[in-house]
Amino acid sequence: MFIYLLILFFLSFSIQIIFVGLLKKINSKHAVLNPENVPLIGGLSMGLAFVVICSFALFTYRQALPGLSYIIIAAFFMLVVGVIDDLRELSVIAKFITQLIATALLIYFGIRTKIVYIGLIPNIIITFVWVIGITNAFNLLDIVDGLAAGTAIMISLAFFSISLLNKDGVNAVLSLVVFAVTLSYFIYNFPPARIYMGNAGSHFLGFIFASIAIAISYAPMERKIALVSPLFIMGMPIFDTVFLILMRIKKGRLPFSKSNDHLVFRLMEKGYTKKRSLFYMLALNTFFCVSGVILSQVSNVPGFVLILLVIMISALIAIKMSKVTIDG
Repeated sequence: MFIYLLILFFLSFSIQIIFVGLLKKINSKHAVLNPENVPLIGGLSMGLAFVVICSFALFTYRQALPGLSYIIIAAFFMLVVGVIDDLRELSVIAKFITQLIATALLIYFGIRTKIVYIGLIPNIIITFVWVIGITNAFNLLDIVDGLAAGTAIMISLAFFSISLLNKDGVNAVLSLVVFAVTLSYFIYNFPPARIYMGNAGSHFLGFIFASIAIAISYAPMERKIALVSPLFIMGMPIFDTVFLILMRIKKGRLPFSKSNDHLVFRLMEKGYTKKRSLFYMLALNTFFCVSGVILSQVSNVPGFVLILLVIMISALIAIKMSKVTIDG
């Protein structure tokens, strides 16, 4: 299994680079995805590499059928919609409808939350809220060079670790492929960025992470605290989105109106360089991810203590950053 996963990693990493080269050549001739003279091809290259390698896994890793194929289909649909959005910006309603369709595909294929005692309908509702919420939260995180990609690297590594610990081959394959393609993309997106992922990439990654999070089995019934771990692993996009909404409300604006209240912009407003601000954001993301992995493995009492600790640290950071004055 180790050799197989190693092969998948190198294939994913390499094919992503190949797709970047091909798409850069195509885009240089037609310039259809070229805002601000930076090719908007990262999302498409990552998505294509993901689909190719996961399709390869379908034929070489029999345990992957059929769960892997279902996520590939739904994620590919999100990728196509994202590319269309990058080519000609879709309306908010159109985006929401396509996200509903993609999530409905997951649910139809049986990939949904399965929380005991609450019944089928509440689980379906939670799945819709979770997948659409995480998809858009990750999209909001793609605001400065390297941030979304760096965050994705640690999130995918966290899910990969839990999958290995649980001997879950399917989600280990999914997480590893996402880790490899985002790591490869990060080389091009580290500031100053040479390519962007666009809405195609951010929506695609957010959707994949939301799908993996609900596909993984975290703990037996006696360790219910472990069910919180995906919230922690996805803590960076969730934290930034909640903080952003609260700051907009504080300014008397609509929660989903545009503003520069993101954590990373406040760090830069404090005088930190773009790279240093990125480092602090990725360090916070690593804290969330490591906490999530630990939470998936410990018993209820230490897990509860860890949850309180993370909440306290998050609250302190939010309070401190809310005092930074920022325009926009």
